[in-house]
Amino acid sequence: MMRNQIQITQVETMIKIKKKFLILILQTLGFILFFVNGSVIAQTQNEQIDPSIYDINLVIFSIIIIIVFFAFLYYGMDKVIERPKRFSNIFIKVRNYVVGLAPMEKEKDILMEHDFDGIKELDNRIPPWFNYLFYGTIIFGIIYMLDYHVLKTGKLPAQEYQEEMQQAALQRAELIRSGALVNENSVTRLIDASALSDGKEIFKANCVPCHGENGQGIIGPNLTDEYWIHGGGIKNVFKTIKYGVPAKGMLTWEGKLNPREIQEVASYVLSLKGTNPPNAKAPQGQKWEETDSTKTAKK
Repeated sequence: MMRNQIQITQVETMIKIKKKFLILILQTLGFILFFVNGSVIAQTQNEQIDPSIYDINLVIFSIIIIIVFFAFLYYGMDKVIERPKRFSNIFIKVRNYVVGLAPMEKEKDILMEHDFDGIKELDNRIPPWFNYLFYGTIIFGIIYMLDYHVLKTGKLPAQEYQEEMQQAALQRAELIRSGALVNENSVTRLIDASALSDGKEIFKANCVPCHGENGQGIIGPNLTDEYWIHGGGIKNVFKTIKYGVPAKGMLTWEGKLNPREIQEVASYVLSLKGTNPPNAKAPQGQKWEETDSTKTAKK
């Protein structure tokens, strides 16, 4: 009697440990879920939500469901005191059906003749959950084949990739057109009156003290002739304005002007060529000539 009581106490202790361990896992996952969704709330306020957040939530929910499912199946599998509770009996019956175990009193009916060193084998049926999972994969495979390969209502990964790349290319082209992605490699010269007018206003507001109101040059070089110290052409002029020439006192303008504005003022500067303003400063640098394929400096 004492021995049975000790065994029961050990089993109950083990069950309590399992309970605490399961609760700890669920609490940890719950904390992670709360943390992830806290970042979702923060992103919602900025109206920008990372799509990967939904995948993380799905994975966490799936893990929780799997843990709860297997805990339901295997919790209490140890031999414990028989409790006269109706709920416990129903739980055991449901668990045994899902797992596929025969009741203890019927084990002798499914006992196989194999005997290995006193170890005998029960001829339990395949667990129903395993069959449901197996049939589910077959149904899923049929639906997948019909959806993606027969009816083609779904998009295969390769097709989705191509569409996303096309969409990205269109977005990039639009950003370049709007000036958001303009840089010294992609910049093009603007020739429309509106852009040149905007560039002129930027020039008057920022460049007159060094280059003069008409680009004739004061402290800085003359911008109306064919000679350039740091290279002519839209790409070189854009680059010079963007990064400046700190060694010679020219500021870096990329922090004060956006790429579109730098493109406009660079285009306006190039439009000053040949205007021959009065009191123009003497040429400096090298004569610049542009070709269709390359832009090179000529002495």
